[in-house]
Amino acid sequence: MGDVLDRAREVAADVLAPAADEVDRTSTIPEGHFRALADAGLYGLAGSDDVAFDDFVGVVETLAGACLTTTFTWMQHHGVVRGLPATTNTALRERHLADAVRGTTRCGVAFAGAIPQPPKLWATEVDGGWRLDGVAPLVTGWGIVDLLQVSARDAATADADDEHARVVSLLVPATAADGVTVHPLDLAAANGSHTVRLDVDGWFVGADAVVATPTRAAFLAGQHFSARINGCLALGVAGRCASLVAEVGEPDAAAALRKALDAARDDLDAGLADAPRMAPARAAASALAVRAAATLTVAVGSRAIVGRHPARRLAREAAFTLVAAGRPEIRDELLGVLP
Repeated sequence: MGDVLDRAREVAADVLAPAADEVDRTSTIPEGHFRALADAGLYGLAGSDDVAFDDFVGVVETLAGACLTTTFTWMQHHGVVRGLPATTNTALRERHLADAVRGTTRCGVAFAGAIPQPPKLWATEVDGGWRLDGVAPLVTGWGIVDLLQVSARDAATADADDEHARVVSLLVPATAADGVTVHPLDLAAANGSHTVRLDVDGWFVGADAVVATPTRAAFLAGQHFSARINGCLALGVAGRCASLVAEVGEPDAAAALRKALDAARDDLDAGLADAPRMAPARAAASALAVRAAATLTVAVGSRAIVGRHPARRLAREAAFTLVAAGRPEIRDELLGVLP
C-alpha cells in the first residue's frame, strides 16, 4: 500500500490541520476531508494485511493531532472494516466490504449499548430477524455515515455469564427507522462528529443483517484492542500541543512532553499483550493530553484565552479524551492519577 504514514501526514498537514479551528467553530466537517482520506487509501486500514498495526495506530495518532473531529468520526468506520472480513454472512460481506474499504460507503458503530452491565440495548430474536429495544447512548456520524453496526445483548442469554451471554451485531442503514428516535448530542469537543443518542423501541432488523453473535467475553476482548486505538486520540492531541509549544519558543517544555508521549505510547502498546496494563495506560495518555494542553496554554499566554488560538480547542479536546470511549476501569484510574 506504499508508505501509509506519509500519506496520512500529507492529508493531516494539507487538509485537516488548516481547517481544524473552522471545523470546531462550525461543527461541520467538510466533505473534502472524507474524500481526501478515501483518496489516500485510509478507509480500509483495519482490514488490510498489508498495513502493520504500528502504522495503523500511527495514522490515527497523526490524524487526531490535525483534526480530532474528523478523526473521531473516521475511526469508527474501522470497526466495520474489521468485522466484515470475519463474518460468516457471506452475502453481507460481498455487498459492503469493497465499498467500505474504498471509502465510498462510510460506516459507524454503536457498541456502547451492549457493553454495560446491565446492558442498555437488548436484541430479541423474532420471526425473520431481531427486535431491538433500549438505548444506544453514543452513535457518531449520524447523517454522515451510510451504515451503522449496532451491537446489543441477546435477551435470550440475559442471565448467562460472560462466557455464555451473547452479543448480536447488526449492520443497518444509518437512517431514521420505525422504533428509533434520534437525539442529537451537544459535545464539548468534536461536535462536528454529529454524535447522537438513539432511543429504540421495537426496531426490527432482518436476520440478513447479522455480522456476528460473539459471546460477551469475546466481544469485550475486541474492545480491549479498540482501547489501544482510542488512546491515539489523546496521543494525537498531546503531540499537537508539544509541536505548538516548540513553535512558541519553549523547546525544553516541548521536549519533556515528547518524552512523556513516547512513554505513554509504549505503555499503550504493552497493554495489548498485558490486559491489566491497558486501563492505566489509557488513563495516563488522557492525563498527558490534559497536561500538554495546559502547558500550551501557559506557553501561549493570554492569546490562549482571547480570540481563537488553537490552544482553546486543544484544551477542550484533551478533556474530551478523558471521557470519550472510556470504561469504568479507565475512569477509576483517571480519578487516581488526576488529583
